[in-house]
Amino acid sequence: MSLDRSSSRRRISTALLGATLAAGFMLPTQAAHAATPITGSLVLAGGAVAATNSAVYGGFVTLAGSSGARIGVITAASDVPANDPNASDPATCSNSVCNGAYYVDLLKNTYGAADAQWIPIDLDHISNNSSQTVINQINSMTGFFFGGGDQSRLVQTLMKSDNSDSPALAAIRAKFTAGAAIMGTSAGTTIANGRDMVTGGESWDGLRYGPYTSISSSYPNDLSYRPEGGFNFFTSGLLDTHFAARGREGRITRLAADTGHTRAFGIDEDTALVVTNPGAANESDKVVGSHGVSIFDLRNDTVATHSGYWSIDNVKWSYLTSGDTYTPATWTASSTKPAYAPSSGTVGSRWSDVFSSPTSATAHPYQMVNMATELVNAGRSTTQYGISYESGPTFEADLTKGTGYQAWKSGSALSFANLTTHLYVY
Repeated sequence: MSLDRSSSRRRISTALLGATLAAGFMLPTQAAHAATPITGSLVLAGGAVAATNSAVYGGFVTLAGSSGARIGVITAASDVPANDPNASDPATCSNSVCNGAYYVDLLKNTYGAADAQWIPIDLDHISNNSSQTVINQINSMTGFFFGGGDQSRLVQTLMKSDNSDSPALAAIRAKFTAGAAIMGTSAGTTIANGRDMVTGGESWDGLRYGPYTSISSSYPNDLSYRPEGGFNFFTSGLLDTHFAARGREGRITRLAADTGHTRAFGIDEDTALVVTNPGAANESDKVVGSHGVSIFDLRNDTVATHSGYWSIDNVKWSYLTSGDTYTPATWTASSTKPAYAPSSGTVGSRWSDVFSSPTSATAHPYQMVNMATELVNAGRSTTQYGISYESGPTFEADLTKGTGYQAWKSGSALSFANLTTHLYVY
């Protein structure tokens, strides 16, 4: 297999992408639903949401009807019981049935939903996606919860081979359009994407080799994506989850740039982006939870080659924390926290392992955010940089307080907008 991996799997053709976008190409799901106003709302969580996180779970139940909420729980992203070695132990099991029972109990008995029911669709029950009994169950709900796992299982269980909706997904979409709330976590959030849904990979591999449309067992860390996308519930940009904890800043930036997206969102663990009026001109996105949401603006980026490798400059990175809002129509972030512009302090030495490499002997979650925080706190410094753990080549991330930069801070909660980001070979 060649070093650039281009011979074995389909790498995106940027020329083809430009032609299809210029022609106004839309995927089947997008074409069928793009013009339909949506009155429901989204709670897009980044994964690993603590059971005690009332801002996320409680907020979702409120949007779904508060004490009158009826939640349909969909755990089809999880594997089936036969493949779960802990299937018989409720304390450690992680299969679709076990996870369904967990979320039903959590949403009903902890967060006060009037009812919560598992929707019996998973890899063992794919045919239920056309069952009238299941559709009737869906139609009785005011909200839907999509659990984590592998987003490809949600494609397999809820979409047809031509990328159109199964009857069950069509019923969920109709309820969403009519006002139902939808929450996802991890894969359950990623599936809300439209075209070019990320399916796997690490930042260094994405920056080094670019995105592929299939996953290779020989290169499990390669950046992969599904061009046909997911359910197209969220249309304001690409989505990625477990974000800063796993150093995914590089992978989502490369995927967005190579597939023609000008905006991408990275949602941290135990955190959610609450979307009201999704897809409309007055859409508003609010951050809740314990960490933050990264938003990357690629409208004025410059993609080039540096020392023979892919590079990108002039990406604007915003990092919003609890209570902050983002307005997609105007590309603006806002905060009720006080403006923050310290007049003293400088940055330290360069940072290492800024993409939190899975091969590093010591994990460095939130490393890029920590580096940015140091820069924001250093009033006399305008630039800081860090490098990847991997070498051959080593990638560098430069952050600069340039045009449009601003920051806010309240206590330990720090947010910023429009740090200029440059990714290239060190």
